[in-house]
Amino acid sequence: MRTVLGLRIDRGASSDARLRDRAVAAYLGLAIGDALGATVEFMTPREIREHHGIHRNILGGGWLRLPKGRVTDDTEMSLALGRAILERDGLDAPAIAEAFSDWMRGKPVDIGHTVRRGISLYRRTGTTEVPEHEYDAGNGACMRCLPVALYTLGAEPEAVDRANRLQAHVTHHNALSDLGTLSVIRMTQTALLGGSLEDLRLLADALVEAEPRFAFDGERRQDNPGGYIVETLRAVFQALFATDGFESALIDVVNRGGDADTTGAILGMIAGALYGFEAIPRRWLKALDRETARLCRRQALELLSRSKR
Repeated sequence: MRTVLGLRIDRGASSDARLRDRAVAAYLGLAIGDALGATVEFMTPREIREHHGIHRNILGGGWLRLPKGRVTDDTEMSLALGRAILERDGLDAPAIAEAFSDWMRGKPVDIGHTVRRGISLYRRTGTTEVPEHEYDAGNGACMRCLPVALYTLGAEPEAVDRANRLQAHVTHHNALSDLGTLSVIRMTQTALLGGSLEDLRLLADALVEAEPRFAFDGERRQDNPGGYIVETLRAVFQALFATDGFESALIDVVNRGGDADTTGAILGMIAGALYGFEAIPRRWLKALDRETARLCRRQALELLSRSKR
């Protein structure tokens, strides 16, 4: 049975062991894509070629001058969200907002303007939903959505949609951002359940049909993607569907420059779920910060164990 859009993939092809493998690969893929892309964040493809040739190794550095293997806000906010979900065994907006506030209090190496504004509003007023704003269609809610994808695996589509909006609206309240983030969650869940690259293409095409601004086909390559969710997902989809493996997809997307840590993180979670742990290059696993890797592995399994699959 393969309805795809309803996520009813044939689960006979996905044992519990395989599902755990893909969940861990998704979380490690998120962190690896983040660490790989951080080196070339805000560089143009030409600048990347001049400095690195083809950027293919986790090196650290970049504008944030990171130690080798260090991750940024993409992974750190995902882990904060995952902790809040596990502590409450559910999505609770005040718990999520408090987790984000605690994270910001720790003086993270990087934090987006929209995220900072949302957390600051929560601290001042206690509100856990920022006002809807047409210019808040950033990628900050999407980059951290993996814990929602894992925890709501097997839930009804309406429940997944509610969970997506609840965590997103703590900092980002925009229909376009909600739509793109929900699509990434659905693609990740489909891959976790044994879906193929062709299945993911159906989901991406459904997003474009619902909102043509996400169209990613054609001659225009999305280089230098900014924080706008449309540019982010155009780059992610182009790289995902132009390649046939975890490594090649991540190298493709981060070498486009721009917001490369976030395009790398989002593609890493999808591709990790799709291709599994064995597809992740060992040099990247070895380079990733050890404590980050440990937390990603643990959270992936704990969130999956609480799901309704």
